[in-house]
Amino acid sequence: MIMTQNALPFQYQAEKTDSGLTGFAGLPLYLNLAKQSGLVQYISQTLKTKMLGWTDAEMILSLILLNLAGGDCISDTDRLEQDAGLRTLLMQFAKHGMKRKERRAFEKRWRKEKSLGLPSNPAIHRYLPQFHSVEEEAKRVEGTAFIPEPNANLIALMGLNKLLTTCIQQQSPSIVATLDQDATLTNTYKRKARYCYKGFKAYQPFNSFWAEYGMLLHSEFRDGNVNAGFEQLRILNEGITISYHTVARSRYSSCKTSICSC
Repeated sequence: MIMTQNALPFQYQAEKTDSGLTGFAGLPLYLNLAKQSGLVQYISQTLKTKMLGWTDAEMILSLILLNLAGGDCISDTDRLEQDAGLRTLLMQFAKHGMKRKERRAFEKRWRKEKSLGLPSNPAIHRYLPQFHSVEEEAKRVEGTAFIPEPNANLIALMGLNKLLTTCIQQQSPSIVATLDQDATLTNTYKRKARYCYKGFKAYQPFNSFWAEYGMLLHSEFRDGNVNAGFEQLRILNEGITISYHTVARSRYSSCKTSICSC
């Protein structure tokens, strides 16, 4: 089908059939990285949430791909799912390397034949609450900063970054770890969100970056009314622990750490 185009010296031509092309050709490279780094296997070994059908690895990788593609919310997974080429690659990736017995077990996880490459919006919404402790909400005191204690699932999720830093350290060793800490305000319109010091509802995740690698080392999601200095030393120590053990596992026996907090 030729579309009429008069303003520019060319015409758009739409394909009549689905050719399996994808506009997200770069995303499968991250799936390959997750597989080769051992992240997929590590997720399967450490996270044991209660979900029917989708595994923890499939859920987490789907959310990672959504962020890499620039998604703003969970519903944006629909756009990725509508990409026929990407959907085909994801479905092939899910069964790649499986033996016949494993493939049969994989197919039995679904009531009907699996036709989705990514989890649906309802499935993701059922999955995410498993990283939240409802009982911790009862400990809140109005008007004070509060950080709920992470449950076992959230602790395991935060531990995934240790594997990635270790993998990077093995490929490009460094004996220096410069940690840069920063809290970032994220505007939100959620009803239960707290007001930040700038006067609008927000969340304020506190991040620690490893400067030599240009990567996120540690992150803690916080309410907007939790100031950046609240329990900052604890987060610093957690970041130092991760970086120190990452370097210690490499061929180097000493680690030099410098701190930059802003």
